[in-house]
Amino acid sequence: MLTVRVTETISCTPDELLEFVMDVERYAQIDKKIRPLRWVRRDEDFTEFGFRPSVAGIPGPPTVSQMRRTAGERIDIELAPPPANRMARLTADFDASFVCTPVEGGTELVRTLNYRFKPWVAWLAEPLLRRRLNADVREEVRLAKEHLENA
Repeated sequence: MLTVRVTETISCTPDELLEFVMDVERYAQIDKKIRPLRWVRRDEDFTEFGFRPSVAGIPGPPTVSQMRRTAGERIDIELAPPPANRMARLTADFDASFVCTPVEGGTELVRTLNYRFKPWVAWLAEPLLRRRLNADVREEVRLAKEHLENA
């Protein structure tokens, strides 16, 4: 399994940060992994969206993800259930989260991504993606901080 975790303190409230992420069209401006977006459906604390991912610069198959928000606390992201994501699931399962904790001066964000690669591709994918994906997620969090603190 490949896990990437980045922690950062951002000068905003947890709800401001979580709302920014739930607005996937705005969030895609800073997260190149979920571009291009193909469509978005949102219903309060649930967002489902289709996109063509690029992980560490490597394009992936069309994907549908679902985000669920626990107000003031976190967002959990996973692949939409079958029949969606047949091609994506051939190589890996995926989940991610944004966990927010109020701290002095703002919000501590813990951004986590988990890839569980199938054995036939794990030996190649994990070492190839580890360094680049870590850098990409650090950049994503840096850009989110910049966006939220300068809004």
